[in-house]
Amino acid sequence: MEVFWSHVTHPDSSLTQIPMFFISPVADISLAYSNILAEWLSDCKQSKVYLPEEPFPHAHLIKTGRLKHFKSIHDDAFNAEFRQPCIVFCGHPSLRFGDSVHFVQLWASNPLHTIIFTEPDFPYVEALAPFQPLAMKSIHCPIDTSLNFSQANKLIRELKPSTLVVPECYTQPPPAFPQRTELVIDQVDRKVLTLKRGEVLKIPLKRKRTRVNMSAEIAEAVEPCELRPGLAIASVKGNLRVKDNHYCIDMSTSSRSHQYEMGALDVEQFVERLVHEGITEVKVEPNATGYIIHLQNEDCLITVDDKSTHILCSSSEKFRLKLRNILLQCLNTF
Repeated sequence: MEVFWSHVTHPDSSLTQIPMFFISPVADISLAYSNILAEWLSDCKQSKVYLPEEPFPHAHLIKTGRLKHFKSIHDDAFNAEFRQPCIVFCGHPSLRFGDSVHFVQLWASNPLHTIIFTEPDFPYVEALAPFQPLAMKSIHCPIDTSLNFSQANKLIRELKPSTLVVPECYTQPPPAFPQRTELVIDQVDRKVLTLKRGEVLKIPLKRKRTRVNMSAEIAEAVEPCELRPGLAIASVKGNLRVKDNHYCIDMSTSSRSHQYEMGALDVEQFVERLVHEGITEVKVEPNATGYIIHLQNEDCLITVDDKSTHILCSSSEKFRLKLRNILLQCLNTF
């Protein structure tokens, strides 16, 4: 985001009368969010959020018509409202794309105009290089929103994270000032993972499940299958939406129902179906974890236990498919 100061028509006019234009595809959303995200504000501003009073002065500027926001310079409303002298907030800070390019080209030849660079991560001299020679004044006034060590340690103490990921250089004092122990991130009573520049770090996540909300259409289509008293499962298919760390499943227009088989295999029922399908040479032997079923004529061995069923078969593919279908018929379907 760059700030352009246009001061060409009335050099002596009062600053209170100069309009401000905020141009961004998310201008209106950004201004609105700043008034409701109270957890990031000071105690004084937090108290204003819960009163009929805006915590920031830009809300008053919008009400009085001094600050106007538009999605683009091509907006008809902007062309109707725009006048000089004025202050324009727009991007991109690299001056390689975005609406800022338009204003540099428009005002570059006049020394009464000023461009103020506020982003600390872009070298403003290099950004202005393609536009030289440049009569418009340029000012580098970076706004650094990062935390200092005292603020970071205070935030860590309040949040009490179980695992902390920080650059390795923040875990020890600067090499030139080893006595500056206050310039270190607090590592007490927590697991600390350090990373270096360009390093890929694997972060262990202990969470194995999360809450997902279903739309009303999905909930109506669910047909639970009871596994045992008090426990039922159902197959769900749809579009998973993730927004603001919340998960929701909506009905998919292309989804079609599928059946899934699960549950413990009833060995007696399985043997009966094998015989019914003409597989008569069936030998069943119990073992410590379940059963071993040997189909002697087909050189096939089936091991069954409480959690799995394994089939070792060297017969034809046609027979293996037939055996699979017989097995699936003996399981619960949902």
